[in-house]
Amino acid sequence: MSKSGLTRTDKPLQEATLEELIRELLVRVGEDPDREGLLETPQRVAKALNYLTQGYQEDSKLVLNNALYTVQYDEMVIVKDIDLFSLCEHHLLPFFGKCHVAYLPNQKVIGLSKIARLVEMFSRRLQIQERLTCQIAETLNEEINPLGVAVVIEAQHLCMIMRGVEKQNSLAMTSSMLGCFRQEQQTRLEFLELLRNSKSQRL
Repeated sequence: MSKSGLTRTDKPLQEATLEELIRELLVRVGEDPDREGLLETPQRVAKALNYLTQGYQEDSKLVLNNALYTVQYDEMVIVKDIDLFSLCEHHLLPFFGKCHVAYLPNQKVIGLSKIARLVEMFSRRLQIQERLTCQIAETLNEEINPLGVAVVIEAQHLCMIMRGVEKQNSLAMTSSMLGCFRQEQQTRLEFLELLRNSKSQRL
């Protein structure tokens, strides 16, 4: 490794592989990438990062895959407690929690597993929680044209827990309300009340 900031292969950083950049990172934080415990770390981290950011290679239309069905159902559809894991774009540290999605059908319903897949697709990108919440809501609104969509995310951020203010019990909550969930207070309150009731039953 040279002192000029090049990787072991002496490639300019803009030409280096992800594994080579991670090896350089280990050197920069004061580690020896050739010691036994770190020999395979660049490959492992590169593989993990590719997995955790695979949402960039996915398209919402392909994820939803036209899984729309004509059904005479006009009550609220809610998918709760979707596990969510993402990486904060500010520090590349994880944030994780639950996503709750509701929509009011307009003659069409979507396969329930597709909602979870959509949450997964957007969360596997570098994110901030606020944008993630809006992306899920706006995509569902565009693709299934419901009367309204509501998304609520509750998450813990390691950038707050491990560093900075180090508030271990902090929880961030964000919401996006579209259509009737934004325009009609009764619909919005019904959704939020159903979330509260389900939480209290689990306690």
